[in-house]
Formats: sequence, structure tokens, C-alpha cells
Amino acid sequence: MSATGREPTPATSPGDLAGSLREAAFVRLVSDATGEALAATGLLARALDDTPFQASVVRPFEDPDRTTETDITVAIGRTQPTADVTLTDRVAATAFETARELGGTVDPALALAGTIAAGEVDGTVAEAAEQAGLERRPGVAVPTSDLADGLAHSTLFVAPFSGDADAARATLADLGLDADRAQSVDLSADDHRRLASLVALVVTADAPPRAADAIQRALRPTVGGPFETVGGYADVLDAVAREQPGTAVALALGHEAVREDALTAWHSHATRAHEAVSEATTGRYDGLFVARGDAMPTGTVARLLADFRAPEPVTLVVTDDRAAARATDGRDVSETMHAAAETVGGDAIGTGDRARARFDVSTAGFIEAFREAV
Repeated sequence: MSATGREPTPATSPGDLAGSLREAAFVRLVSDATGEALAATGLLARALDDTPFQASVVRPFEDPDRTTETDITVAIGRTQPTADVTLTDRVAATAFETARELGGTVDPALALAGTIAAGEVDGTVAEAAEQAGLERRPGVAVPTSDLADGLAHSTLFVAPFSGDADAARATLADLGLDADRAQSVDLSADDHRRLASLVALVVTADAPPRAADAIQRALRPTVGGPFETVGGYADVLDAVAREQPGTAVALALGHEAVREDALTAWHSHATRAHEAVSEATTGRYDGLFVARGDAMPTGTVARLLADFRAPEPVTLVVTDDRAAARATDGRDVSETMHAAAETVGGDAIGTGDRARARFDVSTAGFIEAFREAV
């Protein structure tokens, strides 16, 4: 059984990391398949200036090792035994501060998107974005100017219209925003406010209290970056990191040519995630909410259920031979996941309030092992 991710890693200071990168002749950046880690990878890569580098996104349980010789390997958002430096705390914010230490051009929209993808906007990054002229406006954070498309495919929240663009159009029409006006650029500030109020209302209706906090990152978006809003940028980063690692790296490096491919990956990821949220078989136990279903993006589904649907503080999502867990009460769910994986001879990774597992037993068998570990 693998215990990857169980050992705590000392925090890396931006100054120390910048010093190590300055001395390197060749740098390798290994990103976890999350929006925050991807944004951090882009920030560091762009700041390296003329220093050669190799950047890759590695999905959970994939082998990150390469044969290329490097002076320094930085694991970003993940633990890796062969890494010289590991960033697992304030990942995007630390990368942003490191990039500023290096003196290179720093993209505040990418940094802010990374912290939004992490679920917590860092004060230092938010202040830098404001100083750079990135402004907030009323409304909802989506990556596209087509509001129906953006609302239906957003994975920043779960609403009655999630996964259904026609239902989103009907919702907009109820606000007096028909197809001719349902473009972000055509809306007045008052239109944006009415839309945000409606989204907040329908998202939190019959949802656990934590949904009121979770929906905040989708409201009053900052405008900037390669997409309609920075929050939409965060949503795309998180989806494309999980769906298309190669496209993800290119997007984080600022290559505009992959924008449409990234949006396609976002559409696909969101569609599968929302379908899973609505169709999963669920069960409620003492302190645990379980959802099981066919092939699905378990990490995204676990986050959406934990924030907007689960009546219990721990959420477990299981499909085929994979599982993801989230905790919303501060407990270390990674220890629970490691214990469950060990019971069934599987593998687990994760730290703190989120974890993943793979196993070779029935879903019922793994759920039972997790329940016992809880």
C-alpha cells in the first residue's frame, strides 16, 4: 500500500524557493491536477525568464518521475519523494510571492484564479490584483460571455439549472434576460445584481448552511484574464487540469491558442460532474454522506456535494475503483482515507480535508472500510 501524502511537508518560503530557482540551470515543475496547483505552475514557469524548464500536470496515482536530469524539481500541490522542494500550503499564493521575488512579470489574474480555485482568496494576491487594476463587478463568475452556457457549466456551485443550458436560459428569461440580452457584455450593473441574487437564492435553498459561504467565490467576480471573469478562469483551470494535462500546462503558460480547447475540456468536465451529482445513489450515515455512481470526476463531485448537498460533515464519492473524500468540519479526512485504503489493500493520497483512493474491491467493500475508519 502506498502512503503517499501522509507525511507533513515543511512550508517553503518564497525567498528560499526563489533563491533555489535562481541558481538552477534547469528546472522541473510537477503540478497536481488541480486549478490551484496549475496556476502556481504557470506563475513559477513564467517567472523563470531564460532558465529552461519542464512543466507537467500529473493526475493522482500517476507516476511523476521522468528521466530528464534537472537541477531542481518542485512538486506543486502534491507530495513527491524525488522532489527537491514541495509546495502544499498556500500553493498559488506562495508561487505568486516567489515569482515577485524572482523579479519577473507576474500575472495577477492567474494568481487570483489559483487562490479562487483553492477555495480561499489570499489577501496578498487579492491586494496585488486590485493594485494591478483588476476590478470587481456585480454578477456571477463564469468564463464565457454567453451567460446560459456559463451558468449551466459552472462547477463553482450547484443549482437547479446546472448541467442544463436550456434550463439556464429559462432562468435568465424569467429575469427578463432573453437570448438577445443574455450576454454578459449586454447586461447592466442592475441586471448583474439581479442575476447574482437569484443564483445565491436557488443555490442555498434546501442546501446545508455551508453553501452560503461556498457560493461567495462565484459572486461579485473580478474581471480580467483570458476569460470573461477571473472566477471563470479558476473554474476552467481546475477542469482542464483534470481533463487534459497538456492543454492545462499551455493555458497556465499563457498560450491563447489553447483557449477554445480549454473551454471544451471545461464543458465536458462540468457536464459529467453535474450529471453525477444529480444521478448518484446516495446514503447518509452518522457523520458521513456517501455518493456512488458510474465513471465520474470524483474530486469535483466530492467538492460539489460537500459544499452544496451533503447533510453530513464528511462526504465520500465512490465510482468503480476510485474514491474521493472531503471534510467540511476541519477534520483530517486524509487519515481516514489512508486507513480505509490500507484495510482493502489499496492506495491513498491527500492531506487535510481532502483525499483520494484507488482500490480493487467492490464499491460496497470500500464504503464499508471507510465507514469503519470514520
